[in-house]
Amino acid sequence: MIRHMQFVLVSLVAVFFALSSASAVGRVKNEAIGAEKEIEYVEEQKTEWVELEVTLPPAPVAAQLQSIYVSAVATHQYLIDGSSLSVGNDGVVRYVLVVRTAGGAENVSYEGIRCEEGTWKLYATGAADGQWKKARISEWRPIENKSVNRYHMVLSRELFCPNGMPIATAEEGRRALRLGHHPDVK
Repeated sequence: MIRHMQFVLVSLVAVFFALSSASAVGRVKNEAIGAEKEIEYVEEQKTEWVELEVTLPPAPVAAQLQSIYVSAVATHQYLIDGSSLSVGNDGVVRYVLVVRTAGGAENVSYEGIRCEEGTWKLYATGAADGQWKKARISEWRPIENKSVNRYHMVLSRELFCPNGMPIATAEEGRRALRLGHHPDVK
């Protein structure tokens, strides 16, 4: 056992000296070819994100409504209108959501998810006559794993934002809706 530990210690010392020597050789090589200064790393320039102008979609189409599973204890039914699904050049996945309550009420909203930021936004709510009413408060809010808005977590993690990145196309999102999860989500 002691011999094994001595061998490991000697091996570690040898590796340390080998790496130190390689580093010194690298510096000498750089000086030999006329390198006068260290490599300068420049931080990546980040452009400011700009949200696209949003055009409200047509009212939801009953034949296009696809149910999503939220949880075993959810009393409401959550449906996405597949024909409204879009992915903007700004990276936002937008969709029409229909929530049917156990009591028979139906709430319609047009929303978006910003996958890379883990946020969602309400753009408008739907009226019974099929018209949209723009949301009074339309701001990006964090997606939280709380029972009241659990569907945002499901839409984000399991359907529209696999691995934190937005789906590439609306068809990819519709496929995820049909499967009940995105194929890249395990």
